[in-house]
Amino acid sequence: MGAPSGGGIRLLRAADRTATVWKNGGGVTREIAAWPEGAGMDEFGWRVSLAEVAADGPFSAFPGIGRTLTLAEGAGMDLTVGGVRRLVDERYAPQDFPGDEPTDCRLLSGPVVNFNVMYRRGAVEARTAVVRGRSDPTVAPGEMLLVVALEGPAVLERPGDLVELFPYDAALVTGPLDCPVRTDGRAAVVRLAMYGAGRRGLGRQDPKVTA
Repeated sequence: MGAPSGGGIRLLRAADRTATVWKNGGGVTREIAAWPEGAGMDEFGWRVSLAEVAADGPFSAFPGIGRTLTLAEGAGMDLTVGGVRRLVDERYAPQDFPGDEPTDCRLLSGPVVNFNVMYRRGAVEARTAVVRGRSDPTVAPGEMLLVVALEGPAVLERPGDLVELFPYDAALVTGPLDCPVRTDGRAAVVRLAMYGAGRRGLGRQDPKVTA
């Protein structure tokens, strides 16, 4: 799997997304971005979405996939992942777990919205952070950075221009590029690297955040 070349920012507005039924029919998801673009549920290298969960029930299983789930709206969920209980009741706190383990969900108090990052293990490395204030990530050649406004607006700075993201808008950044991010609310910053692009993973490049 190769990565796109050249640096740039692609704006992905929330209003342009359509809702689709989960793989197992138990909920609704809105895809924010996927790679390769247009890949189906069994072919993607990575996929980022917002999932609306309105009832108790199982999550879809994705063989060979790692998942990072961040509670964006609602009281949370009591999950059982591969027979082990995982309580997800703190907003904006990313939690990692395998996407191929049987996962059952019990809602704590009403519907939730989850920010969901899925990536193919051994082909893609993904790291999710939720930032507030200012962060100054640098996107290296062969990497991508997905920035999503989760709570309130966010602003990306690029030479001579500002890119404003309203709630649930996203920007897909390809390297090489410096990409300062500012928000008074919360924004998800997902760093993505493809092992097949001649890289050895992401290294230690977590966003530097100032409140």
